[in-house]
Amino acid sequence: MASGLRIVFFGTPEFAAFILRELARHGEHIAAVVTTPDKPQGRGKKIKPSAVKEAAAELGIPVLTPEKHRDPEFLAALRAFNADVFVVVAYKILPKEVFSIPRLGSFNIHASLLPTYRGAAPINWAIIRGEKETGITTFLLDEKVDTGQMLIAKSIPIGPDETAGELHDRLMALGAEAALETLQGMAPGTLHPSPQPNEGATSAPKLFPKDGEIDFHKPARDIHNFIRGLSPHPGATVILHGVRLKILRSRLPHDVPTNLQPGAFGISSDAKRLFAGTRDDVIEILELQREGKRAMCAEEFLRGNRSLFST
Repeated sequence: MASGLRIVFFGTPEFAAFILRELARHGEHIAAVVTTPDKPQGRGKKIKPSAVKEAAAELGIPVLTPEKHRDPEFLAALRAFNADVFVVVAYKILPKEVFSIPRLGSFNIHASLLPTYRGAAPINWAIIRGEKETGITTFLLDEKVDTGQMLIAKSIPIGPDETAGELHDRLMALGAEAALETLQGMAPGTLHPSPQPNEGATSAPKLFPKDGEIDFHKPARDIHNFIRGLSPHPGATVILHGVRLKILRSRLPHDVPTNLQPGAFGISSDAKRLFAGTRDDVIEILELQREGKRAMCAEEFLRGNRSLFST
């Protein structure tokens, strides 16, 4: 059953677009959507709308794309929607002038179990740090990033070989569930915020392509977590003979000798498997991508690129 609340939805990427569609599918009243202005995307740098703007167009919902959130015209337009609550998913930091407008306040849907992994890349960092569990937290916005009073927390396990992309999709679905539960609890006033503890707080800063270089002098498990935590974006990388390779999937094998030096590569006798040495063990590379090319499994990649791994 829909909450009956009048909502303005803020978001940009596909994670937010999925949740927007789910709210609409369950009958929630989305009065308007706020998203980022159209910008160049992809290799061709064509001007494209955000995933949330595309979803709003499909649903016939009015869209605002402000350049500045303190602009008086934008603030007046927001107030005119007379929203009960703002729902914020993967969007910019909002000033108090915005998030304090609705009568019930504004809540964010964050992809971690707060206070752990506050910041822009919680999914990536949870995997990089080898966490076995993560989740979704909804919380009321305040003037500090990801520190507001908590509303609902829902947890899920992280698979030992799960990538950030795979976990992203599962958390996206869980985020929609949490958003619906939060709205349904806020409407009758039965959902009571609880202060967010600072004890155990960790940060999850945004990751850039430059952060993806693999250090093979680290332990194998740490490298495995690093690879899957950056897959598919921004990608864990290695440069061999001037060629940048993105390593997308790996595993910790138990059927190969540990005789490779850190950063050295080895190919199985049947030329179907690719290995790399680390500080303490061997890691198997299952999927990789040459810059500008499509991703391939190791066996397929080795057919045309075996010379890259020669010393």
